[in-house]
Amino acid sequence: MRARLILASIRSFYSWSSLHSPDDHAADNDTHKMEEQVARLVDKVWDKVQDVPASKRYMVAVSGIPGSGKTTLAAKVADALNERYRSETAARTANSLLATFLPMDGYHLTRAQLSALPNPANAHARRGAAFTFDAPAFLALVKKLREPICPETGTIYAPSFDHAVKDPVPDDIPIRKESRVLVMEGNYLSLGEGEWKEAAELMDELWFVEVDEKVARKRLIKRHVEAGIASNDEEAGRRADENDLVNGKEIIEKRLPVHEVIVSEEDERWKPEAQGV
Repeated sequence: MRARLILASIRSFYSWSSLHSPDDHAADNDTHKMEEQVARLVDKVWDKVQDVPASKRYMVAVSGIPGSGKTTLAAKVADALNERYRSETAARTANSLLATFLPMDGYHLTRAQLSALPNPANAHARRGAAFTFDAPAFLALVKKLREPICPETGTIYAPSFDHAVKDPVPDDIPIRKESRVLVMEGNYLSLGEGEWKEAAELMDELWFVEVDEKVARKRLIKRHVEAGIASNDEEAGRRADENDLVNGKEIIEKRLPVHEVIVSEEDERWKPEAQGV
């Protein structure tokens, strides 16, 4: 079944190894694997973009279950593309961008919108499920980004998510005309139904970050406690089991064919916080 879901035969290894491992050499090797795979993906996108007309953007969607490490991967690829872009020409400044990193978090329904749904208690408890996102608005953004770039093209804005207030922030992420590459990340960017499927079909590449469920659960527990979503590990574990990992099963079962599968393991050095994400 899985072989039929993957367009490419390449399986990348996006590896982490615990900082507390007694074998530091092995951990270093795992980190090098991570860096090598980021470099390979950056090379791939860089080469593809050279053949894309100046009027078009190259769009990559990185998906995976909650806790898979997709945010870190997407941010690292976008950063590396920008570093290479700036290094190609001395005249380019630190503000010169080829790629924009675009998380899907800004398309969460607001808490007020969740409260207006037919079953508000369930909607709040299941926040993070596909139905708690504004999929039509995300599709509208993707369609807008697919429009040809012309002299009149202005900056397009996407929403971000403020974890302190637990709601989206409208028009907070600028996507400038010069941004030729979009590296998007989100749970449902390769989901094969509804507006998610329509948006996925407009992408140039779909990548999926695969992770062992136990590793994802461990990350989610830590994340929920640190974010104040849960008061302790037990409560965080229940949320992971009853919501995040339930969503994860849907993400896997309804996944479209993808161009890259990146296997994520454990390495504290590559968690989003360590990367400034």
